Amino acid sequence: MQSNHLNHLLLLLLAMLFISTSGTLGRFIDMSIPVIIWWRSVMASFLLYGFCRYKKISVKLQSKKDLSLFVITGLFLATHWITYFYALKLSNVAIGMLSLFVYPIITALIEPLFIKVKFDPVYIVLGIIVLIGIYILSPEFNLENTYVKGILFGLLSALFYAIRNVISKQMVARYNATSIMLYQITIISIVLCPALLFLDTSGMETQYPYVIILAVITTAIGHTLLVNSLRHFSVSTASIISSIQPILGIFIAFVFLNELPSWNTFWGGLIILSTVIIESVRSREKNKELSK
Repeated sequence: MQSNHLNHLLLLLLAMLFISTSGTLGRFIDMSIPVIIWWRSVMASFLLYGFCRYKKISVKLQSKKDLSLFVITGLFLATHWITYFYALKLSNVAIGMLSLFVYPIITALIEPLFIKVKFDPVYIVLGIIVLIGIYILSPEFNLENTYVKGILFGLLSALFYAIRNVISKQMVARYNATSIMLYQITIISIVLCPALLFLDTSGMETQYPYVIILAVITTAIGHTLLVNSLRHFSVSTASIISSIQPILGIFIAFVFLNELPSWNTFWGGLIILSTVIIESVRSREKNKELSK
C-alpha cells in the first residue's frame, strides 16, 4: 500500500513538473493568447483521442448530466488558461505563477460546498503557509505598472482552476482521466473557434515547436496525470502538493528565459516546499488509516 501511495505521489509530482513548463512557454510563445490556447487544445485533443483508441479507453458518455459537467469544466479550464497566460504576459513567470497559487486556499474553502468531504482546518493553516511563501517569493513591484493587472488575472485564474478541479473530482470515479481531459479540451477547441476569425493567427510557422511542447507535455500528459491523481488524493491535497509548481516554473524560466530569481525566491520556495512535504506525509498517513 505504501509503495502504491509513493507511485501515485511521484506521478502527481511528475504532472507538476510538466505543467510548470506552461509559465515559460506562456511568456515565450509570440502569438495571440486565445489562438495559443486553441492550438494547444486542438493538438492535445488529437493526441489524447489517439491514445484512447490505442488503449481502448472508453469515451462514451454515461449520462446527459455528465455532458453538462464536461462543458462546465471545459469552460472553466479555458478561462483558467486564458487569464493565466494574460497574467504571464503582463508580468513575468514568477508573478504569474505565484498569483495563481492562492488556488489551494480557494480549493480548501470551496471543496466541501461541491463534494461530501469533511472540512479540514489544517488545509487553511497549510494554505496560509503557502501564502506566506508566495508573499516572500513575490518581487517588489510598482502599483502603477502592469504587474498589478498580471496579479489580478492570476487571482482570477486561481478561482477558475479551483472550481474546475473540484467539479472534475466528481467524474474521476466514472471516467478515465484521459477521457475527461479529452472532453474538456475538445470543448475548449470548439468554443475558441470563432476567435480565429477575429485575431491574428500568423506566426504559427515559427512558433509551432513550442506550441507542440505546450500541447503534448504540458497539456496532454501533465493535465491528464493531474486529473488522474484525483482518484487517489483529495482536491485539496493535490492542490497543496501542486504548490511546488512555482518553484519548478521559476527555475525553468531562469534556465530558458534568464529570469534571475532572488534570495526571496529561495526562501519563499523553501516555505512552499515544506507544505508539499507536510501534506505528502499527511496524505500517506490518511491512506494507511483507510487501508486498515
